[in-house]
Amino acid sequence: MVAQCAQLAMILEVSTPTKPGNVDRFHEYADTKFEHFLASAVGVYPVFRRASQSRRGVGTLIKDAVLQSMKWHSGGNTHFGTFLLLIPLSMAAGELVENGNLGSKGSLLVLRDTAQRIVRSTDMLDALEFYEAFRLARVKVKSVPSLDLRDDETAEEIVKRELTLYDLIEMSAHYDMVAREWVNGFSVSFESAKLIAEEINQKSLWDAITITFLRILAKYGDTFITIKFGNEVAEWTKKRAGNLVEFIEKADIKNARNLIQSFDEELISRKINPGSVADIICSGLFIALMGGMRL
Repeated sequence: MVAQCAQLAMILEVSTPTKPGNVDRFHEYADTKFEHFLASAVGVYPVFRRASQSRRGVGTLIKDAVLQSMKWHSGGNTHFGTFLLLIPLSMAAGELVENGNLGSKGSLLVLRDTAQRIVRSTDMLDALEFYEAFRLARVKVKSVPSLDLRDDETAEEIVKRELTLYDLIEMSAHYDMVAREWVNGFSVSFESAKLIAEEINQKSLWDAITITFLRILAKYGDTFITIKFGNEVAEWTKKRAGNLVEFIEKADIKNARNLIQSFDEELISRKINPGSVADIICSGLFIALMGGMRL
């Protein structure tokens, strides 16, 4: 069940008709296409199954997810940030299922606490495996003066300083919102899950995902855009999303479809993709599904 929810979350996220700037059924980039995301979601299913049965080895599972994803498509890095979120969440969910706590009152709070315990208990081997996964996926990151994951000497430094994977992620949290989820107990992921579950009671699934995506982008911005384009573009994107949210709250999402589509097309044309928010939407969908949401 856990692996199926993780896989379904990945499929739903990329299949949502409009998440401005990101790959979906109708919009894609020359080198990264809709089918690449689908292939990745299919390819990593066995890794999610192992994750749900594992209590340690986060770094190895993330690396295995990257390897399995890459075996199934040629679209580059489709889901690295998603794996960083879904692997520990799947491990935590597996523990809940094993202990018979899933579906009980407060089970999502237990899921959050368990996931946080799992990431905080990572070790140096997890850090080294993550370092290898990062290099395999060729992730775009901010240049940093020390422990740059693109640097060949970083592995030696990890061993020398006996750093854990949590240590590495914590160092990135001030500029990377996916890393910040590890440090802050997956707070925005759980916020997304709550928003999706609430919106789906009044809207279609796709509209619920789209409005949640815009709400999260408007509230937190997207650090992937900041890394790729700088603060000015990131703030412009955040403000535009905020304007759309305000319009939707006044006039309903049905009356905002053309505006959302125009925003989407503009971001796609400028190759501005809020990929970090998409990763968090994916983890939010997983949490909502584990919490009992059904389509």
